[in-house]
Amino acid sequence: MNSIFVPVKILIVAASENEINPLRNFIEVGKMQSSVDILITGIGSVATAYALTKQLQKKKYDLALNFGLAGSFNTDLEIGSVVNVTQEHFADLGAEDGEIFLTLDEMGFAGSNEIINESEIKNKVLELIPQVCGITVNTVHGNEMSIEKVFNRFHPNSESMEGAAFLYCCMQEKIPCAQVRAISNFVERRNKDRWNIPLAIEHLNRNAIEILKAFEI
Repeated sequence: MNSIFVPVKILIVAASENEINPLRNFIEVGKMQSSVDILITGIGSVATAYALTKQLQKKKYDLALNFGLAGSFNTDLEIGSVVNVTQEHFADLGAEDGEIFLTLDEMGFAGSNEIINESEIKNKVLELIPQVCGITVNTVHGNEMSIEKVFNRFHPNSESMEGAAFLYCCMQEKIPCAQVRAISNFVERRNKDRWNIPLAIEHLNRNAIEILKAFEI
């Protein structure tokens, strides 16, 4: 029989309460509070890095799961699609030299804009979610020229404001982790008429609940 990774303690991380309300209800009704903690960090990389690092210094976890929404550069990823972002970039960490953007590597500094999540997590639901490349930004893109530039630079599928910070902290603390996001909009000139946040939240939480169930907690 194949071994199943059954984490003793899981930390769920989200930027906002609204993104994971159904998941919280499932955890509370199912009396899983002894196995699962929920951390709401606030929006953005700085808030995420601070809140997550503080939490990880207080308590030890076998697994961390980041659930949230994202924009999509890839029109094949329909609104409501759920993805596992395993390759991340701090997309605006660097310097401008005229029209050229320089990454940390190109500037000759230690460190990298890129993060690869190599966590091995045995979970039949998570394993079926498509793995994609994403970028993390402080300012979400809404200008055609900047969208084209950042896409040509990193070739991302998704965009968030917290993902790379989450992965970075987990990897520094050597905690297996996964970043699961649902697509709420396409990365384009800001047009809320084309967004579908309720659908993305519904699909995100449905998958999040099934992931937890698959651990047989």
